[in-house]
Amino acid sequence: MGFADLHIHSTYSWDGTATLSAILKYVVEKTDLDVIAITDHDEVIGALRAEQIAHHYGIEVITGSEVSTAEGHLLALYIREKIPVGMSLIDTVRYVGKLGGLCIAAHPMAAGSPSLSDEAIRNALKYPDVAKVLVGIEAINGGLFHQGSNFLATALAESLPVASVANSDSHILQTIGFGKTEFEGKTAFDLRRALEARQTRPICTRHATPWLVIPSWLEFFLLKKFGWVRWNPHPLQPMRLGRAKMVI
Repeated sequence: MGFADLHIHSTYSWDGTATLSAILKYVVEKTDLDVIAITDHDEVIGALRAEQIAHHYGIEVITGSEVSTAEGHLLALYIREKIPVGMSLIDTVRYVGKLGGLCIAAHPMAAGSPSLSDEAIRNALKYPDVAKVLVGIEAINGGLFHQGSNFLATALAESLPVASVANSDSHILQTIGFGKTEFEGKTAFDLRRALEARQTRPICTRHATPWLVIPSWLEFFLLKKFGWVRWNPHPLQPMRLGRAKMVI
């Protein structure tokens, strides 16, 4: 069986603090993940660049984005271009489908987050073409402080013909893998097949807490604001602090 974390933010997100090379280094050294997805807010360039260097680390990267639809956030996976912002959920899913991608509802019904409602998801799945692309629900989001939202999302996923997944929604290195999705196989292709067959299992390895996340996020967010980030020059070398515009 393989493990994937399909919701990770890099410095290409306004609120992401980890460079692509640091993410890959951390995943290989500190987790048991076989596949990850880089899903920056309304952007795909970071994911594409991560894909280019991933083979040096021995990890597969799915190119993706966390898209801001009119009804809430949506994970678009297996895409290679930016998805327009602000379209309806149904139109967004159809757009992703035309690009050959798949969609997962990100942190549905999460308190304090721009999330898709139960009603929006159920309504979208009434359309057969949409249901072929909107294949999963993030039943567990390891980055949420309010775990009650995960209980609601899990119940929703169990009531619908969708794949249940768990992700970290990580904005710092330390939380990568807090939520992970188990699937048969080891590759990004195997994962896609499992998602389409609705044969995945969500696993929560640890819950994010404010005292764990906020100090670390604030430290590296401020460093990024002043032009400094952690990065990795080579898989066999340790991470360093470097100028943000000079590193990946």
